[in-house]
Amino acid sequence: MLRKNNRKLLFTTPSHDGKLCITHKFYQWYRNDISETDAYNPEYELEMSEKRAAQIYKTKSTHYLTNGSTSGIIAAVLTCCKQGEKLLIWENSHPCHRNAGILAGANIVEYQLELNQDWGVYESINVNKLEEHLNTHEPKAVIITSPTYEGIVSDIESISDLCKKYNTRLIVDEAHGVLYPFSDKLPQSAIPFADFTVQSLHKTAGGINPTALLHCNCELSPKKALNMINTTSPSYPMLATIEANINYLNSKKGKKAIDSLILNLETLRLSLSNLDFFGDDITKILIKKRGLSGYKLSQILYEKFNIEDERTNEKSTMLLTGLGTTKEKLNRLSKLKKL
Repeated sequence: MLRKNNRKLLFTTPSHDGKLCITHKFYQWYRNDISETDAYNPEYELEMSEKRAAQIYKTKSTHYLTNGSTSGIIAAVLTCCKQGEKLLIWENSHPCHRNAGILAGANIVEYQLELNQDWGVYESINVNKLEEHLNTHEPKAVIITSPTYEGIVSDIESISDLCKKYNTRLIVDEAHGVLYPFSDKLPQSAIPFADFTVQSLHKTAGGINPTALLHCNCELSPKKALNMINTTSPSYPMLATIEANINYLNSKKGKKAIDSLILNLETLRLSLSNLDFFGDDITKILIKKRGLSGYKLSQILYEKFNIEDERTNEKSTMLLTGLGTTKEKLNRLSKLKKL
């Protein structure tokens, strides 16, 4: 939030804004920063916690990640692809997608997405074009980014049906869609349809950097791959925050917080009739102002309104929100009426 010392109003990751805490126990969670002990069985407790999470998400297994969604993507690819098998990725995807393929020894093939010229962001995946790639290259697995950074969502259900047709494993990078399973007002999550879905708790769900989740809804187990890439000395306090984060999201209080965020964002949109909005995910405030480039708009937000955005291109600017983005903080954006 903007304070007397003139700090910027941040609409960036992580969404908790340094204020939201899922439970008061973790305000100073580092005080409990311990490793393995002989006093109890932390591995068993973690296994039970992950099983409870799988019940919440209705998955075959859900795994806690303390090295971000990157580790989830790598583990999923290592589980799906063997040396020399083809991995289909988006040419402008997160670096971890390519790195995962390299670590697996996969033959990496790229697909392209159409660029929306009016907004400067990539469109959702064209299912027909994807089928051409699957038919031509016969990849062992494909990684889909949905939503994109700016909140563009692809038709994962149709893509899932397509992947089953071509016997291709579907891995969905849903890092920015972690709130989706907990609100009917947000896009459909990929979890019920993909073989593996990766989500970042720290981006929009109020989690601590870099907590994340790997969901599995197929017969393959990513445990071997996770054991290969993860430390043998995990941060148990950080793992505990993941458990608390999931329980919060699944609680009445958490779902109410998500609904309140969406309502506040809907109200904000109605109040800013001078701006254009775009995207499938309302929590990503993708805006543009006629007569201004995205970079110029970003500069004005920063210099005149003391607002720091998450991402900007030539056409538009994106402000990221999530749990921790208060009504009071969003009300500060009402000043953009003066643009």
